[in-house]
Parts: sequence; C-alpha cells; structure tokens
Amino acid sequence: MSYVYVAATVLLTVYGQLVVKWQVNNAVGSGSDPSDRAALLLRLLASPWVLSALAAAFGAALCWMLAMVKLELSHAYPFVSLSFVLVLLLSAVLFGEPLSWAKVLGILLIVAGVAVGSQG
Repeated sequence: MSYVYVAATVLLTVYGQLVVKWQVNNAVGSGSDPSDRAALLLRLLASPWVLSALAAAFGAALCWMLAMVKLELSHAYPFVSLSFVLVLLLSAVLFGEPLSWAKVLGILLIVAGVAVGSQG
C-alpha cells in the first residue's frame, strides 16, 4: 500500500503543476497585463482550478506522510523524480512545449537513476 501512496504523491504533484501552468497561460493570454503580478496572483488564487491544484499539493503531502510510515526515505524519494518525467512529457503533449534530445536524454537518466536508486 505504501507504493500506492508514493504513486498518489507523484500523480497529485503532476496534476498540480499542469493545472497551474494551464491557468497561468489562460490568465496571461486573456488580455490581462502580466506586469501587474499581484492582480495576476489574486485572480489565479480565485480560480477553482488553482485551488484544486493547491488541494492536490496538500493531498500529495498527506500521501507522502502515509508512505513514510512503511518505506525508507532513501528508497521512496527517487520515485518522486518521476514527476519530472511526467511533467516534461505531458507539457509537450498538452502545451506544445519543445521536447529536445537533451530533455529525452535527461528523462532516460532520471528513469535509470530511479531504477538504480530504488534497489537498496
């Protein structure tokens, strides 16, 4: 069950990052002046989507605490880096962000690091 909590931590983190990026893109793209950062932040904090991203971050923290009951930190923490992989891939798909060979190599190194780091 601890690995389910780790997976939930990763997925909730990824959800939050993607939703925040989506909402920031919408807020800036809707004709608002991004130089007025305080107004932008207040508008974003009023968004139900951004509030759901904050709730996801809180849920991720709760799941992480539950995972820590049974798992060693040094064993579980490498799995959190999979959130980088998912955010990178999904940002390319959902937002059209570039996916260069350097980023692909980085993803492969992260996955290899998780595989090696989780062995002991």
